[in-house]
Amino acid sequence: MATFLLKTEPGTYSFDDLVRVKRCVWDGITNNAALGHLRTMKAGDLVYIYHTGDEKAIVGLARVVKSAYEDPKRPGLNAKGEPRFGVVELAPVSVVKHRVTLAALKADARFAEFALVRQGRLSVMPVDAGVDGVLRTMCGV
Repeated sequence: MATFLLKTEPGTYSFDDLVRVKRCVWDGITNNAALGHLRTMKAGDLVYIYHTGDEKAIVGLARVVKSAYEDPKRPGLNAKGEPRFGVVELAPVSVVKHRVTLAALKADARFAEFALVRQGRLSVMPVDAGVDGVLRTMCGV
């Protein structure tokens, strides 16, 4: 089981929206690096939901309930035969007990190589096991 972080603008789609609807298709990813990460997501993987904008914090934990597949709104394959635009389906797991802000991550040397700190515009990123363990403690999940 892998762990990822997905970024969202809470005014567009928030973790509270996911909690309310109980399951959603996570779509709209267009960046090639982010799409590459999204295509590797499998059912059972855990996902930190990060709110951008004014919040800039990890606010919730979700689970991938359907592995990456071709976006039905934008069909087509890339040169590798993979879906050009992929989507996954998510369900909420829990609200974090303690929101972890971007400022806190940037101030902590353990996150110096974490994509959220290094590649601020990337909307889908893997979370390695070491970072995941620290985040779980910090978030209280």
